[in-house]
Amino acid sequence: MFVGMDFGTTNSAVALAGADGSVGVLDFATTAGPASTLRSVLAFENARRDAQRRIVPQVGHDAIEAYLHGDGDCRFLQSFKSYLTSRSFTSTAIYGRAYSLEELVALIVSRLRATAEAAGATVEKVVAGRPVRFVAEGGEEEDAYATGRLLQAFAKAGIHQVEFEYEPIAAAYYYESTLKQDQTVLVADFGGGTSDFCLIRLGPGRAGLARPEDAIIGTAGVGIAGDAFDRRMVEHGLSEHFGKRTTYVSDGKVLPMPAWVYAKLERWHHVAFLNTPSTLRLLHDLQRHVEHPDQVEQLLALIEHNLGYHLYRAVEQAKRDLSRADETLLRFDHDPVVVERRITRAEFEGWIGKELAAIETCVDGLLASTGTGLAQVDRVFLTGGSSLVPAVRAIFADRFGADRLSAGGEFISVATGLAQRAREMFGG
Repeated sequence: MFVGMDFGTTNSAVALAGADGSVGVLDFATTAGPASTLRSVLAFENARRDAQRRIVPQVGHDAIEAYLHGDGDCRFLQSFKSYLTSRSFTSTAIYGRAYSLEELVALIVSRLRATAEAAGATVEKVVAGRPVRFVAEGGEEEDAYATGRLLQAFAKAGIHQVEFEYEPIAAAYYYESTLKQDQTVLVADFGGGTSDFCLIRLGPGRAGLARPEDAIIGTAGVGIAGDAFDRRMVEHGLSEHFGKRTTYVSDGKVLPMPAWVYAKLERWHHVAFLNTPSTLRLLHDLQRHVEHPDQVEQLLALIEHNLGYHLYRAVEQAKRDLSRADETLLRFDHDPVVVERRITRAEFEGWIGKELAAIETCVDGLLASTGTGLAQVDRVFLTGGSSLVPAVRAIFADRFGADRLSAGGEFISVATGLAQRAREMFGG
């Protein structure tokens, strides 16, 4: 069997392709039942140690359970794929031990490998996904640096033969399985951290090419995707409830609440970083002087009761609701924190306007750089979670017409395509 691994910013997946043409994504066990994706998160509980007193890291769903239901002495990490280009993030100290970024990634990859092996695969070589543009990428040199770190991470997970494929190209192979005639396709893959695009010729004719990659017309990407949309909903829709707009008086001056507090609030796993004695003392002191102390009381409760994850579950649900309706009631009720905020789709689209514009610019740039006119694109294939956002879909409908849009495999298309690509590369 041939193995494709999709290590994502938010979710990861693994798929197997057989020599007989079969291909399938593997499931992961969770308390809610089998899931086709693994959350790309880690938890380190101080109390969970092996016989040698070493902390046993928790991965995926187990990490979330540890974060929510453990004794509270827990370090939770997510979205670390976004730091692959960062030369300053070499390691992080967790309960006295330094973990390199490559080691953190390897913990996710090791779970993917174990899942594939449990399904009968021999995991010696894989095709792995990578974005066209890494988040905060600084150019070609930094791009090579990021992929080099990924290679080290896979090696630490015991996988020494890795071929990388652009994630939108992998998604293209997933879409190609439905084709009976040749098409020029624009593939748009919206992940948690990046939005990636590929113009490619797909269909039966691609098999006749000397090199399958010759079908690729061009690729592009931007470091904006679903996580950024979530942050905007918190920034504009929820932060005011927790005191962002309130003020306090100090030495006769009217001052705003510290901006850095609300920057942490926009990333749910950073809410726990506010639960320190110094920060809590600061907020309790400010509460005595602010215009709306009840709002700061809600912020303190959110922090002290470790409700960041629950808040973002509510945000994600509201975002999904707005993909189907013109408005929704974002309701968060975890005593003593209660939030009710009616949000319209128009509001949400206004909040993410800057991100939508960046995506539009990237798509238009790809068409221009490849000399591809709108009429030359036979089909647009949208995949990834944020492809369900109507304003994202409208970017492509406005340019190509709704009748030329297709969608599917939002969370499994990349892994499936990577396994198909592995069969092409390693199948002989």
